[in-house]
Amino acid sequence: MSSNASNAFAGPWTQLEPPLTPWIAEMIQTMGFVQMTPVQASTIPLFRKHKDVVVEAVTGSGKTLAFTIPILEKLIHRERPFKKNEIGALIISPTRELATQIFSVFSHFVDAAPEGEDCPNLLLLVSGPDSSPAQDVERFLETSADIVIGTPGRVEEFLLGRGSKHISVKELEVLVFDEADRLLDLGFTGTITRILNHLPKQRRTGLFSATMTDGLSELVRMGLRNPVRVVVKVEAKRAKGTKRKAEDVIEDRRTPASLQNYYIQCRAEEKTIQLVRILEHELARASSKFIIYFATCATVDYFYRIFSRLSALKSFEISSLHGHLPPEKRAQTLANFAAHPSTVNNPAILLCTDVAARGLDLPDVDVVVQYDCPVDTKTFSHRAGRTARMGREGRAWVILVGNEIDYVDLLQVRQIPVKEDASFPNAPAQEEELAGLLEEMRKVNLQDRDLYDKGVKAFVSFTKAYSKHEASYVFRIKNLDLVGTAKSYGLLRLPRMPELKGEHEEWEDADVDWDSYAYLDKAREAKRLAEQSESARAERYEEKRAKKEKRMEFSKKNAAWSQKSVTREVRDKRREKKDRKRKWEKKEQAEQADKEAQAKADAEDWEEMAADEREARKAKRAKMMSAGSSKAFIGL
Repeated sequence: MSSNASNAFAGPWTQLEPPLTPWIAEMIQTMGFVQMTPVQASTIPLFRKHKDVVVEAVTGSGKTLAFTIPILEKLIHRERPFKKNEIGALIISPTRELATQIFSVFSHFVDAAPEGEDCPNLLLLVSGPDSSPAQDVERFLETSADIVIGTPGRVEEFLLGRGSKHISVKELEVLVFDEADRLLDLGFTGTITRILNHLPKQRRTGLFSATMTDGLSELVRMGLRNPVRVVVKVEAKRAKGTKRKAEDVIEDRRTPASLQNYYIQCRAEEKTIQLVRILEHELARASSKFIIYFATCATVDYFYRIFSRLSALKSFEISSLHGHLPPEKRAQTLANFAAHPSTVNNPAILLCTDVAARGLDLPDVDVVVQYDCPVDTKTFSHRAGRTARMGREGRAWVILVGNEIDYVDLLQVRQIPVKEDASFPNAPAQEEELAGLLEEMRKVNLQDRDLYDKGVKAFVSFTKAYSKHEASYVFRIKNLDLVGTAKSYGLLRLPRMPELKGEHEEWEDADVDWDSYAYLDKAREAKRLAEQSESARAERYEEKRAKKEKRMEFSKKNAAWSQKSVTREVRDKRREKKDRKRKWEKKEQAEQADKEAQAKADAEDWEEMAADEREARKAKRAKMMSAGSSKAFIGL
């Protein structure tokens, strides 16, 4: 089944047959969803008619409601209620953030259920300081949850580990894999296989993804029974006033029709200043909520601290999100950014890695900027899809350095159209402008030595990530201007690494007194000073030793001939004495060895004589006993 999503909507919710439960329909209206999207109009009827479905639709097309509503309808109208230890629906998501978001969507409906309505209970299985596998089982038994939502590892532990003796899946009605391609990309194939083997065959299964891969096809064959495939495509619009002809080819897209993808090409040292220009340009167009993507956790951590202090970005509320943050911090950052009342006078920026690239519904995001290109084009479309969701307009930018311009052709092949924005002043930055930004970033770094450490770590981590890029024919580390990149980071000096060997005339270190360059953290500064003092003592000791050796060498070299002669005689006598001692020790060792050999031989002789004597005694005793027996016989 295929659907054209060039139109953002596909009819009112009232056209669904059978009609939705009244309070569910009312909640959908309350959430502001007056019309169904194509993916919802195509998937919900199939799921409600007990069909397995494989749904491929662009990001932001409303896939979450496409499985939330059928699950609720199926469980609400179930004839027999579930027992305390039974679960009715299982939703598996690749990340804790996405699982939490799905749980939130279900909670909106469950909380809105009329009093007395037999509504299913919910359970969220994700990692966190207050959520261990044992606690998951305890909460399940306390709440008698009917719908379980979680990440693969926690779900496996819940079903096959701690909860294997307490949880029954015999009555499971629905299984859903959300962002299924990402589940496989993250290496959960084995976990998913074990979960599938544990679940009953008689169930409805839904697989939802923005892209299809060979791995997903294998998962479909293994986990679904005669599924219906729902493909929601986005097609490029024809010019107004033209009629479609049979031979016309409509261009497919992997991103929403309301999303405009732009690129800019610049030199490596201009990367940060072009980012600032994009933000200023979009702010002038009344954009107020931004997401900026970086390659690594370290780069997010570093630029968050730098951008928070730059004068050009002082009007922005800046936050950061990456995988090395504690789970509770990540959840709080997402909640704060989503709830931020962004305006042109109070804009907000989220700096993040790909941890926030998939499935997350961050409302009202106007602009996405990809400071660093992702490792694959699928991630590109997911990043860009954080804006222009559910029919809203949005813009996404990618910054390309030098030869990276070839990435545009690759995106075009993958049905992701990217173009230049004619209204953007993409002129090369002036040297004074670049020097001014570099100087300001270096001044920020000089406020705390910790920022210098983070900058070096960020630069090294980016270089390593770049060298392992999947599109290596476009992103070649040998073609990347690393010195220019270091300038865009505002580094004080170039780090020592193999990629930066050789002289770099275009680079100039910052004027820094490294002995007095301090950490703001008192404990770290005290440790640095102690290490510096120890290092200074070691250096002084080495210096004194070197001077002493130099004086001795000079004295030997310039000594009188007579003194040299005497020294030589003393040395010869010492050598002769050592030789005599060595010969005597060797002779003593030989004599000792002879003595030990003789003693061993004597011991062996004595042992042999003793053995002969024992044999003789035995023979004599035997003879006497034989003679005594003969006499006794004669007497008889």
